[in-house]
Amino acid sequence: MATFKAKDGTQIYYKDCGAGKPILFSHGWPLDGDMWDSQLNYLAERGFRAIAFDRRGFGRSDQPWNGYDYDTFASDINDLITTLDLRDVTLVGFSMGGGDVTRYINNYGSTRVAGLALLGAVTPIFGKSDSYPQGVDQSVFSGIRDGLRKDRAQFISDFATPFYGTNAGQTVSAGALTQTLNIALLASLKGTIDCVTAFAETDFRPDMAKIDVPTLVIHGSNDQIVPFETTGKLAAELIKNATLKVYDNAPHGFALTHQDQLNEDLLAFVKSL
Repeated sequence: MATFKAKDGTQIYYKDCGAGKPILFSHGWPLDGDMWDSQLNYLAERGFRAIAFDRRGFGRSDQPWNGYDYDTFASDINDLITTLDLRDVTLVGFSMGGGDVTRYINNYGSTRVAGLALLGAVTPIFGKSDSYPQGVDQSVFSGIRDGLRKDRAQFISDFATPFYGTNAGQTVSAGALTQTLNIALLASLKGTIDCVTAFAETDFRPDMAKIDVPTLVIHGSNDQIVPFETTGKLAAELIKNATLKVYDNAPHGFALTHQDQLNEDLLAFVKSL
């Protein structure tokens, strides 16, 4: 198993596919690097090096008690990039993973980065605050944390419905739903809960100004988890020269429901860099 040691000693798992210009994928909550298998295989077969890691606390990575904040997540990405000596890397972040690749650029610069893709991302700000009253109300996140503490397995099983939009015309196989639940239950409960606080309360608006690489923003128009109007749409406006693609009626989990379209769009983007 391929792992690297983060600055605080946490062992973090990653998978490294193919050879060529690197693309580094950061997964969403409550998943792990396996959510990217289609993208990894597709891009590796077309001459790219595709890498995905399991965020600390998730999948096959260690489960420390602390460290579930975006500066630590960005530090972990920096440790992976420097361990593998990645250069001209394209960073791809889905949902909460859009936050850590953005924070990486904010904290460590873009000298090693060729491009950035934000997919259904929580950037620039997800939760409601005094300075962002249009965000998702904090009571929603409190409900998520309560649901996880009470019965995580059932909560995640139920969460898959709006996540994949199966209540809005999308079709997802029983196998994919089983895999989603299995992946989520591998994670640390503490990490799963703490990450909710991290993505609910972190303001990435200052980070947007630091993004100085070509950026692709993709969002589903029917995202029931991370609303397009207050996240992806605004991110594309705040990031200089960003390209926005909106997938019609796509749910939050469009990496699965719109797999072929996403693969083609990512390939075109990395080829353009």
